[in-house]
Amino acid sequence: MEASYCIWMRQLKMATTTTTTVSRRTTTTASLSSLIIRLPSSKPIPTLLSHLFHHHHHHHRRHSISTSATSPSQSQSPLSQTLNHSCSSNSGVEDGELNLSDSHKVILKGMRYKEFQNWVTSQGYRPAQALMLWKLLYGNNSKSIWAHSCEELEGLNKDLMMMLSKRAKLKALQVKDIITASDGTRKILFTLDDGLVIETVIIPNGDRGRNTVCVSSQVGCAMNCQFCFTGRMGLRRNLTAAEIVEQAVFARRLFTSEVGSIRNVVFMGMGEPLQNIENVITAADIMVDEQGLHFSPNKVTISTSGLVPQIKQFLRESKCALAVSLNATTDEVRNWIMPINRKYNLKLLLDTLREELSLKHKYKVLFEYVLLAGVNDSIDDAKRIIDLVKGIPCKINLLTFNPHSGSHFQPSTNEKMIEFRNTLAEGGCVVFMRPSRGDDQMAACGQLGNPGELQAPLLKVPLRFQTSLEPLV
Repeated sequence: MEASYCIWMRQLKMATTTTTTVSRRTTTTASLSSLIIRLPSSKPIPTLLSHLFHHHHHHHRRHSISTSATSPSQSQSPLSQTLNHSCSSNSGVEDGELNLSDSHKVILKGMRYKEFQNWVTSQGYRPAQALMLWKLLYGNNSKSIWAHSCEELEGLNKDLMMMLSKRAKLKALQVKDIITASDGTRKILFTLDDGLVIETVIIPNGDRGRNTVCVSSQVGCAMNCQFCFTGRMGLRRNLTAAEIVEQAVFARRLFTSEVGSIRNVVFMGMGEPLQNIENVITAADIMVDEQGLHFSPNKVTISTSGLVPQIKQFLRESKCALAVSLNATTDEVRNWIMPINRKYNLKLLLDTLREELSLKHKYKVLFEYVLLAGVNDSIDDAKRIIDLVKGIPCKINLLTFNPHSGSHFQPSTNEKMIEFRNTLAEGGCVVFMRPSRGDDQMAACGQLGNPGELQAPLLKVPLRFQTSLEPLV
């Protein structure tokens, strides 16, 4: 089993050597005018890209997606507008100037505002026009327009609109499908420019003002956490900052009128966010910009399995919140269910958090703990958590395990979760129980993605757990 894991990791490394990362760096005005974000030009990897998403044709409700042409003057839903509008000219040449193909256009949503403004002014337009365009893209305007096409850029200078149609892309994702779970949770499937598919989840919370969008940061994930369906995929590639931001834009564009204001973002979808740290920090900065989407920094939470160097970088560079997936109280168990622990063990992880948070003011980390029946849900585990987190300003979320095909595990009973929570609370911890959302449509925590044919292996179960898990193995 361990040998197959090493073989799989070598295959995965070979298959992902062309992963694209857009680094954060200073860009001059001159270079901005020709800024191009390209996808990798490597040979395709058929075994990794096959079977991206299996469509379930029953037992759930879908939004009807029409791709027919519609006049801009006709009344349209946000979804039909998203699918029908284009910012491209019908002709390859207009006013004596060549239109760029989509692959050569600047992707606007991957830029922080200063870089965005520099690009607009480098094209010969004023900073005030850049700000107006920014607000139209991110819904910070009187009509709450999240513009995805030039036709939606109301009030913008016509020459600027023409330039954008030739040189820029306003939209970084395409909606493939929308699935609605029985509790109202929505899962959006997005198609990327290279044909890969990612998933984003909208979690409504009624009238409590806590509507949340859960965004993905990678296609797949390399961490191979044993309780997570996404981890079975391996890593296909990082998402760009624009592809991450666009998920939040689509969430507000499609569902604000239906569920109310979406004020929370959690980077808890597909992928390990801190393995894509440069694009994730850029995306988070764009999300919290006061002239744009204007999410509060403490309402944007980036989750990690425990990449220690990146945790240090994140805490020093970002204003947003951090969540750490703990999920075990001993290295023996965590090495098994979260292989990243073999590189960054519990002591190193927790000592790093203790040291880094001592330098921050009124900052609390969120620990996430998925309860697995007979594995990490004993009262002794709860008591060990109390000792492990001493000196770390924190809150603890207890999560239900969401079953999926091929998993060893079962969720703890509700009674066991309550007993676990009460033990933590009695030990002085701030602790919450979080119910599953969207689990009947594979939209809950740990259920996103489609592994396809080549999957990360399940690791060997430690001897002392083999008996309790034997019926499931």
